Amino acid sequence: MKKLLLIIALSFGLSLTAGADVWKWVDANGKTHFVDTMTPIYTWVDDFGKTHYGDTPDHEDAVSVELVWHSSGPLGETGEDGSKAYPDETDTERAEREKLCKTATDVYASYLNAPQLYRTGADGEREYLSEEEAADTIKDTLAKKNEYCR
Repeated sequence: MKKLLLIIALSFGLSLTAGADVWKWVDANGKTHFVDTMTPIYTWVDDFGKTHYGDTPDHEDAVSVELVWHSSGPLGETGEDGSKAYPDETDTERAEREKLCKTATDVYASYLNAPQLYRTGADGEREYLSEEEAADTIKDTLAKKNEYCR
């Protein structure tokens, strides 16, 4: 009976570990970090250029970071550069995806902060998007961001 309880306890413990998710976030100086919790994180740079972060906004310049799902599995399987999380990628593929992730993240943020979205017409003039077109564009951009920043 003790063996059965031990096996059940170990199996339960292993299943909890295997089901963990890893999230990534970027601090105020652009350095990527990996965490295995969804606890809010705030980051800021002091007057001397030193980056700080914590779970409370302890500084007037502190901003909440965006946690982006990175991978399933224990945090220990993710290197500082995230390389172990995607064993199917080559270094070149990973670098390209990370470049696309940064671009998609920047574009998405700019769309969210823009007063109104537009496209440039064939004549070079701005054609402002309707609210529905803007919402669809933002939704599509978020999907691309999530795809590249997996």
